[in-house]
Amino acid sequence: EALQLESLPERMECFDISHTSGELTVASCVVFNQEGPFKQDYRRFNIEGIKAGDDYAAMSQALERRYSRVKSGDVPLPDILFIDGGKGQLRQAVEVFEELGIDGVLLVGVAKGEGRKAGLEKLLFSDGRPDLHLDPESPALHLVLQIRDEAHRFAISGHRAQRAKKRTQSPL
Repeated sequence: EALQLESLPERMECFDISHTSGELTVASCVVFNQEGPFKQDYRRFNIEGIKAGDDYAAMSQALERRYSRVKSGDVPLPDILFIDGGKGQLRQAVEVFEELGIDGVLLVGVAKGEGRKAGLEKLLFSDGRPDLHLDPESPALHLVLQIRDEAHRFAISGHRAQRAKKRTQSPL
């Protein structure tokens, strides 16, 4: 109801980017279905070949790697794709989907609210709808934040693992 959809979404995905000052950038993709987290479809992407700290390029690379597999049938399309970020990150998703010729997915940016406080997030839509501020007590907002937080957790854990691995290796 909150997103004015005709039917309940069967599959929702969310992407997030994690790095420390541009070092060892990792993107995460988490998947939720009607039962909740669908962990066997979670994916991490080690991002390489971009300018350090360029979250837009990292998001674009991760999305392209994930959704270029749709055409071969390896990856099912989500009903909703959440992007942790504002207009710039959402724009990257729109461009990748246009390049790949993918339609029928609602692209939603989850932008941090004023003062970066949880519960004040703003939802941005790729289809021209006005931005949406859900009530902080809204179950819909709680679900969106759960999905976004899970993507964030999954990205950070992957980044930390990469960083720990690098710190324990020596050229000697």
